[in-house]
Amino acid sequence: MVDVECHISNGLPSIVLVGLGNKAVDEARERIRSAFASSKIQMPRKRITINLAPADIPKDSTSLDLAIAVAILQAASSIPAMPEPASAFIGELGLDGSVRAVRGIIGKLVAGKQSGIHTFYIPKGNLTQAMLIPGCTIYQVSSFADLYDALANRQPLQALQSDTQPIANTSIPSPNPLLEITGQERAKRALIIAAAGGHNIFLNGPPGTGKSMLAKALSWLLPPLSQEEMLEITHLHSLISTNYEQLLTTRPLRAPHHSTSYVAMVGGGARLRPGEISLSHHGVLFLDEMPEFSRQTVEALRQPLEDGYVTVTRARDSATYPAHFILVGTANPCPCGYYDTGMQCDCPAYRIAAYRQRLSGPVMDRIDLYVDVEPIQHDQLLAKRSIDSGSQKIQVQEARTIQAERYKSTTHLNSRMDNADIRKYASADPTALVLLNKAAAKLKLSARSYMRIIKVSRTIADLDKSDIITTVHITEALQYRPPTHHSLS
Repeated sequence: MVDVECHISNGLPSIVLVGLGNKAVDEARERIRSAFASSKIQMPRKRITINLAPADIPKDSTSLDLAIAVAILQAASSIPAMPEPASAFIGELGLDGSVRAVRGIIGKLVAGKQSGIHTFYIPKGNLTQAMLIPGCTIYQVSSFADLYDALANRQPLQALQSDTQPIANTSIPSPNPLLEITGQERAKRALIIAAAGGHNIFLNGPPGTGKSMLAKALSWLLPPLSQEEMLEITHLHSLISTNYEQLLTTRPLRAPHHSTSYVAMVGGGARLRPGEISLSHHGVLFLDEMPEFSRQTVEALRQPLEDGYVTVTRARDSATYPAHFILVGTANPCPCGYYDTGMQCDCPAYRIAAYRQRLSGPVMDRIDLYVDVEPIQHDQLLAKRSIDSGSQKIQVQEARTIQAERYKSTTHLNSRMDNADIRKYASADPTALVLLNKAAAKLKLSARSYMRIIKVSRTIADLDKSDIITTVHITEALQYRPPTHHSLS
């Protein structure tokens, strides 16, 4: 939160802004002068000093315009003392006196509430998103003249109480995309497990086998967003979008091109912004042809895949963005795509080896489910599809309900279990543990892979509505580990 202070003294008419503001903040002087003139409000013809406290933190938002203008009015005694001292003014002023919507209104209101502020004067264009924050008194402002009349007790603004009721999901249900994918029953089963427990999945196979279609179908399997998830997603996307009235009611599916830069993936830039891994928060991050991404970009996935957040640090600032997403990666068996498929492969051995080494062992170790996607029989492509009953989506929803009751949270899934959670909730019968330990020794699994197999087994048990993990669940989970000869590490 920024406290805007104003001091008026004798001297040549001028507006001096101090408090480490950038050029956008410094240009507020001209916007404010024009807004006063267009609104037919007298500006003091004296030296006006504006301080933006705390003065040692950089400011780079035009949302301070409205607060600066109100501070000038108060210092000039053009308006009486504020009836509610704990009030915040947010908005950008136009030259005609209009109040324009600003970026990131949700974060500003949340920060205000944490500072004890519950009354907000905001642009009319930000009202839709602002109403997501419960427990706020909101005044929507269309023009500086309207705000002046309200503060001068001439024409009051209507006070709105932000809605505490859940936002209805108005998205139109889409048809089941799994029906359009021929065969690949094992891959479809893996998608159900990934959606139920929030597990990362990797699809390996030759071109034209449906890897991209399978990856995009994962978002359809995911359950509707909760109120809390809508709030987080809408806020993150509002930081990069110019559509300030948009409410995101569906889970994001981000599919960046393989030429995407490190900064675009992680976040950052001259003005810190979330990257693709944060924009896919509570959704799906789809990396098609994952080995084609730069090594630096792929390695940047390590921390968010493990911790669920990413910290971007620059010389002047730092920010931490949430990044709880399901990673879906795809790859071909070799650069041409036809190695070990029965079709002619022209790739020399050194190129195949180099291609597989593009994804490091630590990254692949964070993948829970590895599936080989096989070629499809041509006579099945035009076969009649079965009627969609939505049973896969129901399975996922039931498994997530079990997890919500277990962890007392709708966002804590099996994939996010820590070691204490595993010991408490992932009970397995002795026979299953013996099998897992033998398999771990034979496959030379790392400790992380061992724990991830238990997490996947817990999800498979939830799909079966089983309280304990059995040998059947362990066996299926082991089938989704990458075979040695297919490993891209």
